[in-house]
Amino acid sequence: MTAGALVIVLGDQLDLQAAAFDGFDPAHDTVFMAEVPQESTHVWSTQPRIAMFLAAMRHFAQALREAGRPLHYLRLDDDGNRGTLAAELQAAIARLQPERLVMTAPGDWRVYQALREVAAAAGLPLDVRDDRHFYATVREFAAHARGRRSLRLEYWYRELRQRHQVLMAPDGVQPAGGAWNFDAANREAFGSAGPPLDATRLAFEPDALTRQVLALVRQRFAEHAGQLDSFAWPVNRAQALQALAHFIAHRLPHFGRWQDAMWPGEPWLFHSQISAALNLKLLNPREVVAAAEAAWHAGDAPLPAVEGFVRQVLGWREYVRGIYWTRMPGYLQHNALGATHDLPAWYWTGDTDMACLRDAITQTLQHGYAHHIQRLMVTGLYALLHGVQPQQVHAWYLAVYVDAVEWVELPNTLGMSQFADGGLMGSKPYVATGRYIERMSSGSLCARCRFRPGERVGEQACPFTTLYWDFLGRHEALLAGNRRMAMQLKNLRRLDDAQRQAIAERAHEVRQPGFASPHR
Repeated sequence: MTAGALVIVLGDQLDLQAAAFDGFDPAHDTVFMAEVPQESTHVWSTQPRIAMFLAAMRHFAQALREAGRPLHYLRLDDDGNRGTLAAELQAAIARLQPERLVMTAPGDWRVYQALREVAAAAGLPLDVRDDRHFYATVREFAAHARGRRSLRLEYWYRELRQRHQVLMAPDGVQPAGGAWNFDAANREAFGSAGPPLDATRLAFEPDALTRQVLALVRQRFAEHAGQLDSFAWPVNRAQALQALAHFIAHRLPHFGRWQDAMWPGEPWLFHSQISAALNLKLLNPREVVAAAEAAWHAGDAPLPAVEGFVRQVLGWREYVRGIYWTRMPGYLQHNALGATHDLPAWYWTGDTDMACLRDAITQTLQHGYAHHIQRLMVTGLYALLHGVQPQQVHAWYLAVYVDAVEWVELPNTLGMSQFADGGLMGSKPYVATGRYIERMSSGSLCARCRFRPGERVGEQACPFTTLYWDFLGRHEALLAGNRRMAMQLKNLRRLDDAQRQAIAERAHEVRQPGFASPHR
């Protein structure tokens, strides 16, 4: 075989139509893929996340072979595995002697820099092509951001909807339904009876290839947190399309109304559970948005539900990617609130008396999944109020979720969840007392908890509520100029010195190692 291009495919680039394959010549070109331990240990990834990537990669390797594309594939359990992508790429270059390297733009700054260094050391050109799994390029986002004093999702979202004519009125200028955003219609709780409809996810029984991966992960990563007994994620293109169709038909109609609602022991509810398939590129966002929009046109799903879902895909997904690639590598170091505490150890076990955190973390470790309110307003909110160093929070989120790729996880964690970027991504820190969790779970989570969301001091005080008031007190000067925090700070100023002192003392107790542990 005459030397040609070595096409690098990463574990989150599993698309036969990716830009890296444009002009691919099976007579001369070869695909390079490698499973390496470093990608599971640079953050201590949980077993579900490791299994998701490996199973999807192996199914994609199978698809490549069926498509007749020469493939150099290294498995995690192959003898002589060198441990890192960089080392394996160096070895592949030495063996295959390619003329050039080709890849689709990656989703991780660390990986990108490592591969660039390998190419430079080998004296080979590296052709990095735009990722067509996004509506906009990073260059287009940079142009949008240039000259703006602040960046806000809403303006980018509207720009993309107009440009791509998604959910637009017939004039092509105004939004369908006369509003860009139907959030006000999308914040209901379930009520005391709980979820009114069956919201079971579409589960995929692991095939022989996936079972092989599960056995390998259990053996090789036995010390890593997480469980694999319920692993049933879509790991190939056909399954991802089935998952999308099932969501559109069965859960999208109710998604908007209950997208922020929580209920104990119910991890799936009316969310799509296709983010992993999207982020691994088994699905294209255009087909996802088109399917949702078609459901609205057909009268099968109401506009508020469809718009709320489309905003996550066409809006938020594009926004966080733009933030990541225009702000790295410095973005990773942000800590605007000066948070220094360690992440509580029970984030890796779920072993806490706080019912909402126990529920969210337990399901996260079981399934590698939690929906956006559990991430933002339960696990993320507690870490923010507790004052956890944001880089530790980032490492945890990147490690535990099957859909976690750094371009999407890091801005969501440091920016949206922890306000560590000082307001670049969002205009205010998302802070609330335990009353928010009580309201959005219709009291179901708090009823199972020994703490009381309405109390801020004392043995029964909800840690969220205590830490909320402590957070406002500690950051009062920093937040004083934020108009969106004016009401919360006004309420804080109603507290006298004695009340503030009692809150600070209780907050100190809450932050002690082992607090709220059932074994304490």
